[in-house]
Amino acid sequence: MRFILCLGLVSLFADMTYEGARAIVGPYLQVLGASGWELGLVVGLGEMCAASLRYFTGKLADRSRAYWTLAISGYVVNLLVVPALAFVGSWQVAALLVIAERTGKALRGPARDVLLSEATAEVGHGWGFGIHTAMDQTGAVLGPLWVALAVAREHGFRQAFLPLAIPAIAALTALLVARSVAWNRTPPRTPEAAPTQVLPRVFWLYVAAAGLLAFGYLDFPFFAYYWVKQSLFADPAIPLLYAAAMGIEGLCGLVLGRLYDRCGLFMLSAATVVSLFALPLGFFGGRRAALAAIVCWAVGTGAQSASLRSGIATVVSMNKRGTAFGAFNGVWGVSWFAGSALMGLLLDHSRLALVILGVGAQAASAIVFLWLRPRLAAARHGSWITTVREAQPEDPHA
Repeated sequence: MRFILCLGLVSLFADMTYEGARAIVGPYLQVLGASGWELGLVVGLGEMCAASLRYFTGKLADRSRAYWTLAISGYVVNLLVVPALAFVGSWQVAALLVIAERTGKALRGPARDVLLSEATAEVGHGWGFGIHTAMDQTGAVLGPLWVALAVAREHGFRQAFLPLAIPAIAALTALLVARSVAWNRTPPRTPEAAPTQVLPRVFWLYVAAAGLLAFGYLDFPFFAYYWVKQSLFADPAIPLLYAAAMGIEGLCGLVLGRLYDRCGLFMLSAATVVSLFALPLGFFGGRRAALAAIVCWAVGTGAQSASLRSGIATVVSMNKRGTAFGAFNGVWGVSWFAGSALMGLLLDHSRLALVILGVGAQAASAIVFLWLRPRLAAARHGSWITTVREAQPEDPHA
């Protein structure tokens, strides 16, 4: 548990940095001259890099087992690029920095998840990831609040990026402290799972369902972009709304992570149904509807943070878990980019089509997750039996 708390502290400071920036990057790109389509490309490409590159960094983590080196390198990128957003003069340069920050997250993500998943086995994957998510989201609340103060003080978004260098330094320092606390905690290779283990079929079905969810899930910068454009909220209110969303997400992550250990994918399906209401509320209502959209959106993201990784940890052994996390995030990132690009285009032309597309994709994913529920439960034992048999050489005397 102490190790989980140490990594949670790292994520707390890291989230102060990049979630603080994420709170205002949508309207900031609008100020720099980006259209809805261009916003969709930037946000979608950034998230695709953050997720899809994990396929390769996950394999690298499995092969090199340099978990700490990869994690530290990713957090260094975070430290460098976020404050640099204060000095850009065009949306194109800002876009490159946003994508660079997401790439740093891809570098550190699988290595950190492997370290964390090995530790959560001691307390329950859902509970362990839920605790991590709660600490993660504490930083995600504090960062936007800090940015909100900076936006109000500076009467603009640009200078609000500079103070984020402080939590970025704190995150890197906390990671080094965690490394010293767990110096000998490199996850061991499990003897029953050989390096040639094949990822189970149910894992790929699970990934496909997650891809549907990613395709239809609209990120906060789109809502912020639209609300600022429509003058629905003042500039300093945007990071405050994001801070509230992160607070709700953190609480939901803790509670829903616990429920996942008891209810499995039923919980994720139910939370997805709640989250899809964020689209009609956010784009067809007034301020009150927008506030309700924030709650729905945060419930969905909290459930995803606490349970999506937990599902993988239950059916994939430690030897292939870095690869599994990488493959999962690869599909997630490509789907997210495709959905963001398309819905960014629709944001400029047809809000109704945007809402229909997003709601339909999320509803379909909820149905598939429900269908997978008994199959995932069976695979918790069946996949391990299969891999043990595959790992054992044939008896020549049989």
